[in-house]
Amino acid sequence: MEHTVDIIFKYFPDLTEKQKEQFTQLKDLYYEWNAQINVISRKDIEELYVRHVLHSLAIAKVMAFRPGADVLDVGTGGGFPGIPLAIMFPEANFHLIDSIGKKITVVQNVAKALGLTNVKAEQVRAEKVKTKYDFVVSRAVTRIKPFFNWIRTHFKEESKHTLFNGILYLKGGDLTEEMKELGRPYDEYQIPDFFSEAFFETKKVIYIEVE
Repeated sequence: MEHTVDIIFKYFPDLTEKQKEQFTQLKDLYYEWNAQINVISRKDIEELYVRHVLHSLAIAKVMAFRPGADVLDVGTGGGFPGIPLAIMFPEANFHLIDSIGKKITVVQNVAKALGLTNVKAEQVRAEKVKTKYDFVVSRAVTRIKPFFNWIRTHFKEESKHTLFNGILYLKGGDLTEEMKELGRPYDEYQIPDFFSEAFFETKKVIYIEVE
């Protein structure tokens, strides 16, 4: 069964008309761009709203980014989790990066079509970024230890959110061994506590404070 944008409205009932419109536009935009530059598998694009948009928004269930917050999305691919989060938090600033230029082309065009003035998309490696952020978000681009090492110096010193500045990472499966490798305290938020779809059964948001 292909889910429609209504699944987003179900879990986020307080969206503005503009946000509803932007979330609705995502399907046509991604179908159109994916036909030119393949950034989402065919199976996944049929389930765009669950596997990409709603999955990205699990981070919004853990953290409401405040106006003026600076968020870096590392390895954004076609714009996830950054684009859905930028729609959800129009007053926060999102910097979406990927090392693959054609993916950034898609992100830039999608953001422009949606009128997202709070998104900057750039082809650059995470370790080359010089700006400081409140949070770094990502969707399972690599094992957590190398990821942490890429971005450990990218955080502002002052924290303005309910969680201290750090990483919000979308991962699936048993992460015991991987997190042990990192050797730092972390919190695990189970996505099935937020969303009931079977796709999320083993998926979680990992939060790592970076002081």
